[in-house]
Amino acid sequence: MRGAPLLAKATARLSAAGIPDPGRDARKLMAFALDVAPHRLTLVLPEEVAPGHAAAFERLIDARAERRPVSHLTGSRQFYGREFIVTPAVLDPRPETETLIEVALSEPFGSVLDLGTGSGCILLTLLGEREGVVGVGTDVSADALEVAGRNRASMGLEDRAILSLGSWYEALPDALDPVDLIVSNPPYIALGEMAFLAPEVRAHEPRVALTDEGDGLSSYRAILSSAARHLAPGGRLIVEIGARQGGAVHGLFEAAGLSGVRVIGDLDGRDRVVIGTRR
Repeated sequence: MRGAPLLAKATARLSAAGIPDPGRDARKLMAFALDVAPHRLTLVLPEEVAPGHAAAFERLIDARAERRPVSHLTGSRQFYGREFIVTPAVLDPRPETETLIEVALSEPFGSVLDLGTGSGCILLTLLGEREGVVGVGTDVSADALEVAGRNRASMGLEDRAILSLGSWYEALPDALDPVDLIVSNPPYIALGEMAFLAPEVRAHEPRVALTDEGDGLSSYRAILSSAARHLAPGGRLIVEIGARQGGAVHGLFEAAGLSGVRVIGDLDGRDRVVIGTRR
C-alpha cells in the first residue's frame, strides 16, 4: 500500500477511537515508523510503504487507539524547541509549562533548584538557555531521575546539572544552598478531579506526579514551608498551577512572606504560574 491511503486508513481508525486530533497523531506516528522527518512526510506519501514499516505503523496506531500517549510510542516530546526523552515514568512535557520557562528567563539567575524535576525538561531548558548557570533537580522517583539523566547527557549538561533523589529540599546539596531561583511543576490535580482527566493522562502518566491525593494544594504548602530558607535574598520562587488555583496559591505565597506575588496566565489566558520573591 502507498503511504497516502495507509495514512487515511489510520486516521479513520483513530477518529473512530475518539482521539481528539487523529490526523495529527497519525502523521506523527507514520513519520516515526518510516524514520523520516515529520516535515518531509508529505513527500513520501505517494510512495509504496515497505511491509515491515507498514506493520510497525499499524502497531503504533493500534496502541494509540488504546489511548497510549504519542510520546510513549515515539519515546520523545518537544519542549521549548528541544527534544526530550519521555517514558511512562515521567510527565509528558506540555506547552503550557513553557510559560514558567519564560517567566524564569525574564530575570538573571546563577543557580536554580527544580523540585520534582521528572524528565528534567524545566531544569535542563533553563540551563540550556543560560550559559554558566548551575542547577539541581530533585525527585522522589529513581525512575524519573534515570530519564532526566538521559536527557542531561543528550544535552551535554552533566557538568552543570545535579540530579538528586529525595523529597523536595532534603535532596538539595549543601554546596548549592541557597539558590537564586526555585521552580516546580508539582502534583496539583485534586483527588476529585482525577476521574475527569483524559485517558492518556489518567492511565499512562505517573500518578504521583499528577495528584497529591488531596485538595491539590499540599505540594505548594510543602514547597513554601521552607522556600525562604533555601532562596538567596532577592531570589524567586516560580510554580506552575492549575487553571483554578491562582487565588489559593497566591494566598499561600503571601502567607509564607514572599513579596511581589503575581499570578501569570498562559497563552490561552488561563492562570498558569505564580511567582514570588524572598524579601
